[in-house]
Amino acid sequence: MIIKRAIIRIIGAITHRTFNNKRFNIQGTSLLSEIPNDNVLFISNHQTYFYDVIAMLHVFNASVNGRRDSLKNILYLLNPKSNIYFIAALETMKTSFIPKILSYAGSILIKRTWREAGKKINRSIRSEDFDNIIKALNDGWVITFPRGTTDNSKPVRSGTAHIIKAANPLVIPVRIDGFGDVFEKNSLKIINKNRHFSIKFGNPLKFHDNQSIESITSQIEKIID
Repeated sequence: MIIKRAIIRIIGAITHRTFNNKRFNIQGTSLLSEIPNDNVLFISNHQTYFYDVIAMLHVFNASVNGRRDSLKNILYLLNPKSNIYFIAALETMKTSFIPKILSYAGSILIKRTWREAGKKINRSIRSEDFDNIIKALNDGWVITFPRGTTDNSKPVRSGTAHIIKAANPLVIPVRIDGFGDVFEKNSLKIINKNRHFSIKFGNPLKFHDNQSIESITSQIEKIID
C-alpha cells in the first residue's frame, strides 16, 4: 500500500500539468462523492494504454478531495484514494519499465481469453483472474474497459457481464474523447498539445438480476458507444 500510494503521487505529480489545463474538460464528477466506497464498477471506452487510467486516477482523487470537475491544486495527491483498481492485460503491463511501474498503482492483471501476442486465441477465463476482480470490488472501485482493446471496431467481451452478474456492483459509465488525438496510444508521449480532450461520467446504473449475459453485454456496448 505504501508503494501504491507513492507511485500514484509520483505519476500524478509528473502528469498533473498535462491534465490541469483548459484543453482537458471534466464533467459529472459530483456523483463521485455520493456513491459507495466499494462495489463500484466504472465501464469506459478505451483510447490509450496508459493515459486513460492516469486521467481517471487524477479525477477520482481530486473529486474525493473536494474538487468538482477540476484538478486545481495538486495537494489532492497527498492523500490518494488507495482502493482504486483497474483491469489490465498481463502482456500489456509487462512490456516495458513504464507499464510495470504503473501496474503497482492498482492493476488487476488478467490473461486475455481471445488474444495474446497479437494473435487470436481461445481459452477459458482463469479463475484467479475473476476472483481477484471480485476481491477488488469488495474493497473499492474498479475500472474496466469492456472491449479489452483500443480498437473500437472490436466487440464488447462478455467478461464484464459476468462480473456484473457475480458482484451486482453499481455501474458508472465513463466516456473519454480526444485522448487518441493528444497522446500516443502505447506510450506516455504527447503527440498534440493543442487538441482538446475530455472525460465524462454518466448516471449510475444497476442491472437486473434476471438479465442474461448476452443482454448485459449488449447494453454495455450501447453505453460505451
